[in-house]
Amino acid sequence: MSGTILSIQHISKNFSGVKVLDDISFDIRKGEIMGLIGENGAGKSTLIKIISGIYQPSLGNLVLDGKAVSIPDYIIAKSLGVGMVPQEFNLINSLTVFENIFLGNEIKQSFGLLDKQKMRERSEKQLLELKMPVKVNQLISDLSVAEKQMVEISKALMLNARLLIMDEPTTTLTNREVETLFNIMKDLKAQGVTIIFVSHKLNEIKTICDRVTVLRDGKLISVDEVTAVNEEDIARKMVGRANFQQLFPPKLLRTADTAVLEVDKLNIKGLLRDISFSLRKGEVLGFAGLVGSGRTELAEAVMGLRAAEGTIKLEGKTVQIKTPADAVKHKIAYLSEDRQGKGIVQGFNLPQNITLISLKDYLKQGFIDKKAEFAKTANYVKSFKIAAASPRMHLRFLSGGNQQKVYLSRWLDTKPEILILDEPTRGIDVSAKQEIYEFIHQLAESGISCMVISSEMEELIGLCSRVYVMREGTVAGCLEGDHINKEEIMFHATGIKGSN
Repeated sequence: MSGTILSIQHISKNFSGVKVLDDISFDIRKGEIMGLIGENGAGKSTLIKIISGIYQPSLGNLVLDGKAVSIPDYIIAKSLGVGMVPQEFNLINSLTVFENIFLGNEIKQSFGLLDKQKMRERSEKQLLELKMPVKVNQLISDLSVAEKQMVEISKALMLNARLLIMDEPTTTLTNREVETLFNIMKDLKAQGVTIIFVSHKLNEIKTICDRVTVLRDGKLISVDEVTAVNEEDIARKMVGRANFQQLFPPKLLRTADTAVLEVDKLNIKGLLRDISFSLRKGEVLGFAGLVGSGRTELAEAVMGLRAAEGTIKLEGKTVQIKTPADAVKHKIAYLSEDRQGKGIVQGFNLPQNITLISLKDYLKQGFIDKKAEFAKTANYVKSFKIAAASPRMHLRFLSGGNQQKVYLSRWLDTKPEILILDEPTRGIDVSAKQEIYEFIHQLAESGISCMVISSEMEELIGLCSRVYVMREGTVAGCLEGDHINKEEIMFHATGIKGSN
């Protein structure tokens, strides 16, 4: 027991009579980086929320440093030296970066007032170590998703935790930022800090972890030394089958059809400059670029979420899109990269989330037709294989992958002709990714035109018939055919190859 910091003993958890964790037992060693992996719905998030005091186990015990402990809330977890970097942000938009980093852990002067100067200085030092060019006085609302992620990481590191849980911390980070984070994790490990690292990226598990724990359907499948398994071994244990189908469906190559969307010289001061592109009917069109290149801002401009100058044409006709309602009227839908912040409503159930935008279609004599709502929800649950014990479940109890399917269902319920998907597989396991890719393929095949913004080059290469590469708010190039490869995308994204 001397080498163990945390012993998880026969932990089970039920929600509304549904068992999501079933008799989980394993030990975590002091000073190791333990990988935790499994498909969406496997029970990973539930387990780490029990360890961090957000949930309580239905059965079983946690033994910390050889002593059985009860962790009824996050405050007690923090006092025991347990810290967490959550997958979904827990930040306050109206506060500054340094105020969020020290939220609930403020430094006070001797006479009780907050020592804001000291908090600013420590925050600046922390962000400098993370190599993030974020100003500590910036409001959280002004940050990109990647920058918010680094603030969450800084917030957890400031706690000086002995046991640090990191839930999908790399999903929005660039390769350079991931490398910096991994170096910090190695330093923490050298200082004796234990890290539970949750990731869907098998190569990251192999790179940074000492051991890997695999969960499937709420059960413990294995705990292995990382050196004893390869990526295929881990994937097989995750999904419970020996063979995998091809991850991406066959590409749909649309080259001759007339453009359904044309954007000409779109500008947002300080963010976008002379952006022009076209989208064809039934095409899967990709947008690549480094974090901060302007891809999300472009999507938000097309959707009417940002004021922009320039021309937007739909099927050859100039349209004015000033608000999201204008975009919906013109049959444009947008799946935001910030699923929790700008997408789903966690306190709503499945039908309430799915019909949120299209609710007028369910009104009968001024009242919501609940029967029609639930019937349509049942269709989406079946089509998208949404794993939920009941349609009445609140979204907070669903896994990230199932939340994403509900979010996609909502936009499809508006009957769009153009679907913009921003990081559609962020925080989703390999099996759920395959399902999302197949959905996109089917939508394109049915004639819906799809714009896919992604930081994963394999995703763009596997799905898209053309890829626009953005750099510093401009279009650096448009790639087609064999030119859609990692090298060409990176050359354009970094400026090695020139802009059009």
